[in-house]
Amino acid sequence: MLVTILIVLVLIIGGFLIFAATRPDTFKVQRTATINAPPQKIFPLISDFHNWPLWSPWEKLDPAMKKTITGAPSGKGAVYEWDGNSKAGKGRMEIVDAVAPSRVDIKLDFEKPFRSNNRTEIALAPEAAATRVTWTMTGASAFMMKVMGVFMNMDNLIGKDFEAGLASMKAIAEK
Repeated sequence: MLVTILIVLVLIIGGFLIFAATRPDTFKVQRTATINAPPQKIFPLISDFHNWPLWSPWEKLDPAMKKTITGAPSGKGAVYEWDGNSKAGKGRMEIVDAVAPSRVDIKLDFEKPFRSNNRTEIALAPEAAATRVTWTMTGASAFMMKVMGVFMNMDNLIGKDFEAGLASMKAIAEK
């Protein structure tokens, strides 16, 4: 009887792991908002890490978080590093390209709660008197992320934060 239970358990776990391995190798999270302000007013909010505390949804996760901004003052070469509690984690962002006033590309590396290397783009597109802001994050889904992805969706996890950040950015830019 015990052997039968062990065989069934091994088959269930093996089947689950095989299923997880078939999940996509990459992920993409994207949210868009329309802000009633010109791109020139929004661009400094995203291209200068000194302005991120004004709107970033992650700044509030740990009021005692250690933050360091180095490199260029803004735009390409600007670096933001943080080390916070279990909610904020630890990581580094570097602006790898910035095209004023239309786009900022960021290399985003997490160390905690788990290691990952992602790309983020915040694009600004004028629409009449407003600006369409599109925030996108892409990255690889390592095997453990695929296993976790069976139970939780990156789009649902990160998408809510993007929506909150875009809402804060909108409130600030429309003042």
